Amino acid sequence: MPTPSMEDYLERIYRLIDEKGYARVSDIAEGLEVHPSSVTKMIQKLDKDNYLIYEKYRGLMLTNKGKKIGKRLVDRHHLLESFLQTIGVQEENIYRDVEGIEHHLSWDSITCIETLVEYFNRDASRSEELMRIRAELDTE
Repeated sequence: MPTPSMEDYLERIYRLIDEKGYARVSDIAEGLEVHPSSVTKMIQKLDKDNYLIYEKYRGLMLTNKGKKIGKRLVDRHHLLESFLQTIGVQEENIYRDVEGIEHHLSWDSITCIETLVEYFNRDASRSEELMRIRAELDTE
């Protein structure tokens, strides 16, 4: 399993390739707010661990393993954003909160959150009831 840092890189690379068709070291560095030399070191490690294929000066390509993990990480990120929106977290806090918790939850917890989000999505009155309860607790 990749480390949390490796996950950040894989998620960013997956997103870049999905959006632009390629991922450059400079784009990865900018998105993760790290130095290009740090990106190069991590890319070499991800290459060694068979998450991607990297050829110096020629670019990189995710392996099937890297694509699978990257998609799973992007999906996890979207799920956690949806979950926080569902429970009423203020929009300006959601991205930072997701970044703070996404690496610390087990896949079992992620699956349970996915089920809970689906439960609320199937019936809008459930979300309304949740917000009513939240408002009541805020006034106590």
